[in-house]
Amino acid sequence: MHARRDSARHSRNVGRSELPVFPLHTVLVPGGCLPLKIFEPRYLDMVRDCTRDNSGFGVCLVLESARGTGPSQHARTGTLALIRDWYTLQNGLLGITTEGRQRFLIQRTRMRDNGLLVADVEWLEEAPAQAIPESFDLLAKMVGRFMEKLEKNYPGHTRSQLEDAAWVSYRLTELLPLKSAEKQLLLETDDPLQRLQMLLEIIPRFQP
Repeated sequence: MHARRDSARHSRNVGRSELPVFPLHTVLVPGGCLPLKIFEPRYLDMVRDCTRDNSGFGVCLVLESARGTGPSQHARTGTLALIRDWYTLQNGLLGITTEGRQRFLIQRTRMRDNGLLVADVEWLEEAPAQAIPESFDLLAKMVGRFMEKLEKNYPGHTRSQLEDAAWVSYRLTELLPLKSAEKQLLLETDDPLQRLQMLLEIIPRFQP
């Protein structure tokens, strides 16, 4: 069984909202593609509500305790995930493909009776669109090579996005094999040019 849902245009959220939160050991960035397997009842209920209401849920990185003991916590900055596709996996579990949209900052959280975490969030605005300076051309070319193989995961992708500083910086944050803490730091960086500079300094790690 398989169903596809077109990515409808959602108006940008402003102010504060209540949002179900899914803490994960991964970082979702705006424009990112994140497939998930859903099996816990609380998250099955969450997905049902999101598909019914054409709404989304928040994805936040799980932060392990400093000594590896005690309960895990999650980052306060996360990204709204909208369900783009859903299907039944071979093992019978529900699979969904989500798309990252707007960043948010958690103000406070509470737990529902079914164990689902719900947060009051403040929506974070993105910086105005900026063209990529020539000094970051290498990064744009890297993303272009990624897109040659992964373009199907980004149905709205156009070549012009390779000139957008925010889009390129988010794609590298998503696709490079960085540590989760590094991805989280990049997500929390508001200025796309600063994010590109941080990535440029990381790139030599992946070169022979």
